[in-house]
Amino acid sequence: MLAHGRGKKSEVIVGDHVRWQVSGDEGVIESFEPRTSLLKRQDEWRSKNFAANIDLLLIMVATDPPYSESQLARALIAAEDGRIAVKIVLNKIDLPEAAAARERLAPYRRMGYDVLEVAVKTDPAGTRAVFDPLLEGKTTLVLGPSGMGKSTLVNLLVPHADAQVGEISKALKSGKHTTTTTTWYWLDDDRRSALIDSPGFQEFGIHHIKSAELGSLMLDYGMYLGDCKFANCTHRHEPSCGVRAAIARGDISPSRERIYEELMGELERAASRH
Repeated sequence: MLAHGRGKKSEVIVGDHVRWQVSGDEGVIESFEPRTSLLKRQDEWRSKNFAANIDLLLIMVATDPPYSESQLARALIAAEDGRIAVKIVLNKIDLPEAAAARERLAPYRRMGYDVLEVAVKTDPAGTRAVFDPLLEGKTTLVLGPSGMGKSTLVNLLVPHADAQVGEISKALKSGKHTTTTTTWYWLDDDRRSALIDSPGFQEFGIHHIKSAELGSLMLDYGMYLGDCKFANCTHRHEPSCGVRAAIARGDISPSRERIYEELMGELERAASRH
């Protein structure tokens, strides 16, 4: 039975636990339970809630087309802010570009993120061996830019999903959008395990994050926040900054410093417009 929220706009999103009642041949959502987690993104123009009450977030990247480290960092920050356990999935490890992709992910492994390596298309059995036990009993959201193999993974894990698989645009080195709505799939007959497929994205805004919170949501920066002399340290130019000292020692990679500077500038500009 389909159930709809009251009114034209409903705050209910995929993953919400709702209370509803029968109304004719459909249902009406009366209320929903408090959320244990929420993954969202927000840019200058709009905010999008991906899903609620997620136990695990899989962020998919691939060896080819090359993934954006800035997009990966933004998704990880949103996951930390949403209190969601996360694993990075590196797909297409059968391609020659795999070694370079692994090297780019080295800072994230050092932060403590698990990186799962798979070749969804060429090694489906090996891929299932990785994911079947991991997803059991959980509600898992699959997130990633277009072209990373997300829909192929969903088709493998949920054979009846019939999720469209997009062709990679070689000229643009990006994927054509194939998934346009967030969709819930049960993985077992007992309905204990669920997989949520989300639309691919090319941008991932984090304007819902305050600039002062950014350092604590980037795990490598967060390791050294207690070493800063000033409580309101921005980790950019202040003396006796534990983060700057870690950067100087090489404990924080140059790529991560660039991402922090990029995001701080973006969040400060967004705050100045409001």
